[in-house]
Amino acid sequence: MKPISETFIDVRRLAILREIHERRTVVATAAAVHLTPSAVSQQIAALSRELGVPLLTRRGRGVHLTPQALLLLDHAAVLLRQMERARTELESFNGAEPGPMTIGAFGTAIVNLVAPALMRSKRLPRCVVREVEAPECFGELDTGSLDVVITVDYQEGPCHRNSRYVRRDLLRDPFFAVLPKSHPLAKRRAIPLRKLAEEPWVMGADDGPCGEVAKAACTASGFRPDIQHRVNDYQAAVALVAANAGVSLVPGLALAGSALANVAVRPIAGSAPSRSIYAAVRDGSERSPALAAILDALTAAAMR
Repeated sequence: MKPISETFIDVRRLAILREIHERRTVVATAAAVHLTPSAVSQQIAALSRELGVPLLTRRGRGVHLTPQALLLLDHAAVLLRQMERARTELESFNGAEPGPMTIGAFGTAIVNLVAPALMRSKRLPRCVVREVEAPECFGELDTGSLDVVITVDYQEGPCHRNSRYVRRDLLRDPFFAVLPKSHPLAKRRAIPLRKLAEEPWVMGADDGPCGEVAKAACTASGFRPDIQHRVNDYQAAVALVAANAGVSLVPGLALAGSALANVAVRPIAGSAPSRSIYAAVRDGSERSPALAAILDALTAAAMR
């Protein structure tokens, strides 16, 4: 290993190494950081040469970090956090107005959280809003394309204690059973989920938050749902239910903007499933007055 005085570490390469650790493949990392797989490999090879230690080992189609790389990431987390804080403090050093803050959120969060926050708060910085889902939103947050993301907890998402992000919990959004109006159970005040075990279902894809919560709720109720239709848009799910294509579980926020004329919406009896909605920013950037104002406005909108 080179003497530390002779070693220059490019923080961008540390960020790429962190992405590889999260995503396990060079191809997935390349997509997240908007580089080619070859460029990602070259960056990590250069970092390995600079430090004089191996950083990656191949296992099948994926790659794993060496013990030296994991040690490096422990220190990189501190360094990247401090760099983000330095950038934030420099931007506000002269009291200049910050540039536009880019907020990434899924559709129903834009309707029910972002838009009300922008309408009601007069102290927010200039904001640009983009509709984006997990997991793509986290890759864009990491690269700086987004400054704030609003997303949903799900199994493949970052855990609550992930050191890369500072998280602001906004609300728990309960799911409701949505049935055709002519369904025999439509007149009940609340519906035990087990009663829908024999029905055809409308659900989201398995690999995203939309389908994960609903499928897990059915499994916890003792049955495997017969999924006939897969859509990741809740208004589309409600439309299919209205057309007698099946039943569905839809969160309350999504129902607020849906056409409900031909469906029955009923609470789930017992312990109703819900999704946890939160906002996240890069660790270190939360000290930005502009981002703090946005997070406060989103919290106020969620409380309303």
